[in-house]
Amino acid sequence: MKKPAFRKKSGPDEAPEPVGSSRPAEPAEAAPAAGASRFAGKAGGTRTTPSLLAAAVVLAAVFGIAQVRPPAAPARADAAAAPSTAQVERTAAVCPQPLQGLTGSTTLTAYTPPGTGPATGGAGWLADAAAPAVPAAQPSGTPSAAATPTPTAPATPAATGSGAPAAPVPDKNAAPADARLTLAKPGTPASGPAANGDTASGTGAVGSGALAPGFTVTQTTVVTEQRGLGLSGLTCTPAGTGFWFAGASTAGDRVDYLSLVNTESSAAVVDIKLYGDKGLIENDAANGLTVAPGSSQSVLLSTLSKGAVTDLAVHVVVRSGRIGAALHAADGNKGADWIPASAAPAATQVLPGLPADTSSARLVVWAPPEDDADLKIQLSGKNGWFTPAGNESIHVKAGMVAAVDLGKVTRDEVAGLRLSPSDDKHPTPIVAGLRVDRAAGNGKSDAAWLTGSNPVGARATVADNRAGASTLFLTSAGDAATVRVTASAGSGGGTPATKEVQVPAGGTVALPAPEPAGLNGVFALTVETLSGGPVVAARMLSIPAKDVPMFTVQALRDDHSTVKVPQAAQDPGVVLR
Repeated sequence: MKKPAFRKKSGPDEAPEPVGSSRPAEPAEAAPAAGASRFAGKAGGTRTTPSLLAAAVVLAAVFGIAQVRPPAAPARADAAAAPSTAQVERTAAVCPQPLQGLTGSTTLTAYTPPGTGPATGGAGWLADAAAPAVPAAQPSGTPSAAATPTPTAPATPAATGSGAPAAPVPDKNAAPADARLTLAKPGTPASGPAANGDTASGTGAVGSGALAPGFTVTQTTVVTEQRGLGLSGLTCTPAGTGFWFAGASTAGDRVDYLSLVNTESSAAVVDIKLYGDKGLIENDAANGLTVAPGSSQSVLLSTLSKGAVTDLAVHVVVRSGRIGAALHAADGNKGADWIPASAAPAATQVLPGLPADTSSARLVVWAPPEDDADLKIQLSGKNGWFTPAGNESIHVKAGMVAAVDLGKVTRDEVAGLRLSPSDDKHPTPIVAGLRVDRAAGNGKSDAAWLTGSNPVGARATVADNRAGASTLFLTSAGDAATVRVTASAGSGGGTPATKEVQVPAGGTVALPAPEPAGLNGVFALTVETLSGGPVVAARMLSIPAKDVPMFTVQALRDDHSTVKVPQAAQDPGVVLR
């Protein structure tokens, strides 16, 4: 079925008015006499002297109060320098439109690891298209300012003078009445279906209180039609203002859609930049796209690329507002999956998760317009880093995309891939993606896309794991590491299981995911770095269907469940500075 180039979902008919468009007029100020500046004073400074005297009185009063009420004893120098750690109190994520066709099915799974902090209460939920907006000044994933007790201000009388009580302010963290899925407690995942059909919208997800630290949502889609055949999965990401994707295409049977979902309360304006082997592809239609609040929109890349382009890098730039962005690739009956958003451009990129039975792999790399990139290609095997014969390096021209076919690069061993500068004195920040294909003996295949990933850090989680279907890939990008892997209870029951894994320096270890005893339903996997590293990790979910080796791979990312809070102390001397 042919899809339209642009599709809008469930958004309001109009974007909100520009800021300030409805602000009441301020009282007019008396105009200065003609020919005189309103800031000019009379001779002798008759207007300046009272101002100075008033300022001196205020300073004296403030300093006097500070002396009458001296501050507490100052904190020790070492304590003042070290910020404290606090758990996040609200986490939000955005899931894209499923792009499942008419007959595909999509599962949403939410999970929060058991907490060790003081947070209690809260809610976890998913709802179609929109979620309560996070205030613009507060980045998602940081402690909410609303959690700090503040004095209650007296109610403002209604403008009409009717005396009617003010409407209660809705709790932005409470689950809405039409929530598609709710998470009851940490430690046990919740799973349910997304909307059906070809017009399903994106999804907003929120975890608050005790359900905020590590709150994770996974979206998994199975399509058995010939077009779009395959297993597509991704971990839903926070809304943001910039996203990179490497490995898109508009050539052959490829049908690639960029999904834009706005769960905020104001419209977003988005530019889409496409880069190919000849550089930036100019197209005015890719600039200034408006995504209405609470809406989803899909953009067919072939309408923007001005012809077939085999290898593309896509940069989504949000001029105003924030959105969730994801890129879905479908290659006819050869496979389909989400191309995950890449880590920020960096001189070294590590891509974890190459299966041992990789039948083919294609590497796509973008370099910035400022400089060429000369890169070493290395694989992380069971004993450390090594250079694949015949594919030792890649050269990428400034502002362009380069690609290379790596073939059966893993040679029946699991691996991670690293790109790093050929000359350490000439680092160039890059973006990289890798298409991985697995083929069955009957010639049927599926594809997944890997991308440059950050280390798991202290803790990372991926939800929606199934009995006998999940494999975990752990790569140490530095020193030898010890990692703890925990399988949660199942969504329908089961006892958590834990396993410690040793990862050699520069090596990759693959293990069937530990499973909870008495598993019923789906479960989550949590990876914690105990020592060494840094460690990058990925999970492969393999669900064969209709003799097709369907699979999808997701990198695990640091859940940033805690933040650093700077120390503060009273300083009355500030009034003298």
